[in-house]
Amino acid sequence: MGWSPYRKPGVTYHHASLSWKGYTLVTATFGDATYLLNMDGQIVHRWYYPDLRVFYARLLPNGNLLALGNHPDLMPTTPQDEARVLHPKGRPLKERVRTMGGNGSQLVEFNWESERVWSYDNEYIHHDFVRLENGNTILAEWVEMPEESDKLVKGGLREPQSRRPKLVSDDYIEIDQAGKEVRRIHLWELLDPRRDPICALEERNEWTHTNSLALNAVDNKLLFSCRDNSRVGIIDWNDGSLQWKFGAPEIFHQHHASWLSNGNVQIFDNGMHRHGMPFSRIVEVDPTDNNIAWFYSAKPQQQFFSGHISGAERQPNNNVLICEGTGGRVFEVTRQGEVVWEWISPFVTVRRGEPSTWLFRAHRYGPDDPALVDRDLDAKRYTALNKMFGLIG
Repeated sequence: MGWSPYRKPGVTYHHASLSWKGYTLVTATFGDATYLLNMDGQIVHRWYYPDLRVFYARLLPNGNLLALGNHPDLMPTTPQDEARVLHPKGRPLKERVRTMGGNGSQLVEFNWESERVWSYDNEYIHHDFVRLENGNTILAEWVEMPEESDKLVKGGLREPQSRRPKLVSDDYIEIDQAGKEVRRIHLWELLDPRRDPICALEERNEWTHTNSLALNAVDNKLLFSCRDNSRVGIIDWNDGSLQWKFGAPEIFHQHHASWLSNGNVQIFDNGMHRHGMPFSRIVEVDPTDNNIAWFYSAKPQQQFFSGHISGAERQPNNNVLICEGTGGRVFEVTRQGEVVWEWISPFVTVRRGEPSTWLFRAHRYGPDDPALVDRDLDAKRYTALNKMFGLIG
């Protein structure tokens, strides 16, 4: 969705009687800070990390921040840098992954004071992570597919085999607190290379491109979302079997599949390459019959569109907090589709030599959330920073 560079940052609208009150966590994509905001859209806490460019972060119950990112020296800076890495054929995967969206090389846990307390280094991890109650962590890891499997995958823009790099898919790994791998599942063994093809408008660099992971701890089921072939699925984390699969033509290049308390799955349906005019929507899917139990789209539909990144989080009062990632817009809607809170990001980072206000995802935490109990959340501590970003007059 296009937007004006002169738009006002911060809260643009708030229907106080209908919104779910809490603190919203946002990270400017590949910036050097994560921010916690009050309902007035003002900074009440900041994690600052000059030696890491963070793609995505979220709070842990103990108040620490778990963040996925790269050392600044590993970030490609221009389209020419990316083209040099991607081609020609034969470029090692560790160089190619630096150009793939959502890439990371470190998962770092910071305490409330922005000090590193734990880290895991792996140049192939990307996008999302799940911290388990036992301290283990599940991550997505890029892997090159075996040549015999690569050839079977359908779809994608065709180009001479002599120029195309080896196709990349995902493994899902679980590591313990020492960083030791305790489990690995090959996603490319679970999906069908013919029935789950790459979108015809995407390059044949990746088959899957996982962009979200979520574990239902009750029955140990891992929910995943893959952008390049528009597929969402459920894996039994106990035995590694595929339990459910959903995707195009119902959803297109979706992000952030999440579990709901009723057992349904909520998805940010980006709508990129949708048949006809593209638009985004939030859908709630019943995995027992694939019926869409609820959805939100704007009126007119083109008022809400983010071609990539983005997310949606169901709130305790059944509202949905939506991150329209490419425009840096976060807003909350009711079950009836009424917008009751909207915030525009003032945080600008630079990608490919151009300014960006991208937000991969946003989360809201209630005042009684264990991560926030007994924390100083007074925006006056950040008055200068809030003024600098135009969040207060």
